[in-house]
Amino acid sequence: MFITIDGIDGAGKSTQLDLLCELLRSHGHRLARFRDPGSTPVGESIREILLHREDIPLCGTTEMLLYMASRAQLVQDLVAPALERGETVVSDRFLLANVVYQGSAGGIAPNLIWQVGKIATKGLEPNKTILLDLPPEIAFQRIQRGQDRLEKRGLAYFEKVRSGFLEQVPFAGPEHLIIDATQSIDAIHQAIARFVLP
Repeated sequence: MFITIDGIDGAGKSTQLDLLCELLRSHGHRLARFRDPGSTPVGESIREILLHREDIPLCGTTEMLLYMASRAQLVQDLVAPALERGETVVSDRFLLANVVYQGSAGGIAPNLIWQVGKIATKGLEPNKTILLDLPPEIAFQRIQRGQDRLEKRGLAYFEKVRSGFLEQVPFAGPEHLIIDATQSIDAIHQAIARFVLP
């Protein structure tokens, strides 16, 4: 089983990932938890460039391909082997985010990014995709740390990101759930539990 949680920063992904992992372990699942981009040495190096090295200019296509490079290594080194071992894989983001940030909001045709993604992931899709939907103005109020390269693109960009998530999530895999992330932490967790446990 391969489960991903996505949504704009500030929607509560980290909190819900923690709760989901606790829930799955309590039901006897052996877990592998990853973040995309990241989780491998090359992925973490790429993540640093993408989010924090503003001294390195990136055009949209370069940005998209760097995410794909990180994801290809993640699937090859960690996700596919974990699934082969029978573990339940939980990931903070996957291909959907790439399609939305660089496609829907970034100007590259989303269908082209899905196609490149099939190469990077060797066709691997999440069994279940969870989207935490939150208005960007609320998300920005919740973010306490400094903004990364993407977050500095402002509210109008993130309105496109939100719309992109809602439009593209049906293509992320066989099953998806959209959750109103303005609800309480427990209400969101219970909705996720009802979606995942069966």
